[in-house]
This record gives sequence, C-alpha cells and structure tokens, in this order.
Amino acid sequence: MSSERERESCNSRHFTWLMKSCFPSPNDAVAKLPLPLQPHTKTPAPATTLSSLPDDIVLDCLSRVPPASLPALSLVCRRWSRLLRSPAFSYLRRRLHLLRHTAVALAATDLGLSVATLLDSAWLPSLFVPCFDAISLHDFHFLVAHARACSIGPRIYLVGRSATLQYDTWTASVSMRAATVFPRKKFAVTSVAGKIYVAGGSSRTAAVEEYYPETDTWVVVSNAPRMRYGCIGASVDGIFYVIGGLRIGASAQNLLPRASCRTEAHAAYASSMDLFDVEARVWLRSRTVPNGGCVVAACAAAGRLYVLTSHAVEFSFWSFQVRRKSGGGKGFGEWCRIKSPPLPAQVRVDTRMRFSFVGIGDKVVLIQSLNEARGVKEGFVLVYDCATGEWGRGADLPEVYRRATYVGVEC
Repeated sequence: MSSERERESCNSRHFTWLMKSCFPSPNDAVAKLPLPLQPHTKTPAPATTLSSLPDDIVLDCLSRVPPASLPALSLVCRRWSRLLRSPAFSYLRRRLHLLRHTAVALAATDLGLSVATLLDSAWLPSLFVPCFDAISLHDFHFLVAHARACSIGPRIYLVGRSATLQYDTWTASVSMRAATVFPRKKFAVTSVAGKIYVAGGSSRTAAVEEYYPETDTWVVVSNAPRMRYGCIGASVDGIFYVIGGLRIGASAQNLLPRASCRTEAHAAYASSMDLFDVEARVWLRSRTVPNGGCVVAACAAAGRLYVLTSHAVEFSFWSFQVRRKSGGGKGFGEWCRIKSPPLPAQVRVDTRMRFSFVGIGDKVVLIQSLNEARGVKEGFVLVYDCATGEWGRGADLPEVYRRATYVGVEC
C-alpha cells in the first residue's frame, strides 16, 4: 500500500513539474523575450534663420539694404524696428556711405501735420498727417509754432514748452512723448548718440536735460554755467553747443562781457557759446565768435560748426573746427571766417525776420522768413557747399512751409 501511495505522489509531482514546463510563467516569458530592435534615427540640426542670428550680424545685413526698402523692413518685427533705429545702424550706414541726408520742413495746419522733404534740389510735400487723436488742434498749433526740432535717425522730435511730439518719417505717424522736466521756450536742443539734450529757455533753472527715446523719460544731467534765452543748439563729436541768446537769471559771477544786439538793454551772450561733453558730463571752456555780433543761426555739418552772426548792417559767416588739440578735451580748433551768404540788399535783422540753418551732409541750408513788404520773397533758400566753399541758390519753400520748423534728417 505504501509503495502504491509513493508512486501516486511521485507521479503527481512529476505531472505538476511537467505542466509548469509546458506552461511557463508569463512573468518569466516577458523577462526572457528579446526586445525588438529600434531603428537608429539621427536628429536633424536646427536650420539657421535670420532671426536666430545675433544683433551685430543682423545689423550688418540691414545696413546694406537700399534706402527705399528701410521703411518696409522697420515693420517686419519689433526687433528689426529697434535695430534700424539704433545709433549702431546709423554708424554702419555712415561708414558704408549709405546715409541719405535731407532737410525736412514741418508745418501745422487745420488738417494735421504737413511735411515737406528736400530731395534732389526740390521740396516734396507729403500728405497731411492727422494727429488730433493725440493732441487737440489748439495745443497742436501752439506746440509746432514754439517747438524746437531735432532728429534721431528717421524720427523727428518737436520739443515744446509742455509737450513733445514724435514724427516717424518712415511710417508717417505721429505720437506724443513725455514733456521736459522744466517748461522751456526758445531753448537749445540737439541729439547726441541716440539721445536728446536741451538747455536754456527758462529763468527758473539752468538744468540740462537728457531724453531717452527707449524709455520715454527726461532726466537732469547737469547745470549750465549760464542761463540763456533764445539760444541755439548743435552737436559735433559728442559735444553739445549752446550758442547765443539773451542773458536771463544770471548771477554776478556768471556775467560775460556784454555784446550789443539792437540795444544795450538786450545785451546778452549773443556771440558766445557753452560746450558740454555729454559723455564725460563736464563743461569745457566757453568760446566767443570773433568780432562779436549776434548769432542768428547755427548748425553742424561736415564735422564742423557753422555760425551766422549779424552786426545790424552786415552778416558774418564762421566755421569752428571741432578737433581736439590736446588731451583732456581742453583744446579745440580755431574760428575761420568764410564767404558770407549772398543775401538780398534789403535784408536786415529785426523781429520780422528769422534765419534757420539746417546741416545735411556736407552742405548748410539757409532758410529765411522775411516780410514781403520789403520786396523780398519769403521762403528764400541758399545752400552752402562745405567742400567748395561756395553758396548757391536752393529751391524756394512752398508757401505753407515758410513759417515752419526745419530740421536735418539722416537715415
């Protein structure tokens, strides 16, 4: 009996082993099954696009584009718009001799801002640019009538007593910008390295203000040594020149030798100029135009400063060579009297006449507004060639622009 039971148990164990061998555990099967071979795929390298290039390479490419294509490229994206309006872009265009220099006249009308551009010895009026959504009609006329203009690349800034207007020559659009910290009237304004500087025009402060277009903010960076009214601004080689004007709010220690301009009661710094190094934030030694007289117009062109002075009965035209002779910025070039503009004999300096200088490349454009009762037509334009030293007749301004604001633009 015992042997039979052992055989049954053995057979039972053998049967169990046999069953397990025929039907393996699913877990063991998964572990032992070989994994299928995965095909080896090579990840393609990302394609290089223009947008992935660094700014310096993109700037180099954009700087070689024809001028007619720049307005359209400024609308491609914000990055390109920022690069096209940067000082670095203007610097590259200047090195490649691709900058286009023009004179622009801006006038306020009931239809909006009217703009005329001097191209190929002719004034080309543009369409009226409406801007009353940003400023009222009354404030607009007041702003343009009393504003000082300067440009940064294709953008023109009309800086007024209590508001600033920006006109983009590429997009023909107008927008409001922040006003100066201190209200001013008949002050000096210029642009240096992509920023705007103003001085004078206030009896309450001698502050010099700097404007950052990227942040739309004005900040005070210095105080002028003299408080001027009716002064003119220009810039060459990083120097802000505050030229001419009347003395207002001056203290005794700031008095200069008086210069005669109509009457002794209006004696002022009429023939002097203060020099501000915007990078070093220091004032350099002031200079005075030889032979005195009143500065009636001034601008920068061809690396020099050009000044027109009046002695009531005659005009003098001077150039100031802006070249540092010694270290520390203490020495500059000398004054040189050059050929005076061939103005009509009827021209005399009085309150009914205004002169404007606009520097465009290697030329100085002289625009004068006269009283027609004297027999001289308004909008008379003369052009001085800095290379040849000769004056020539320019295209007369259209009537609507004869009492406009004038500014030089390079883009």
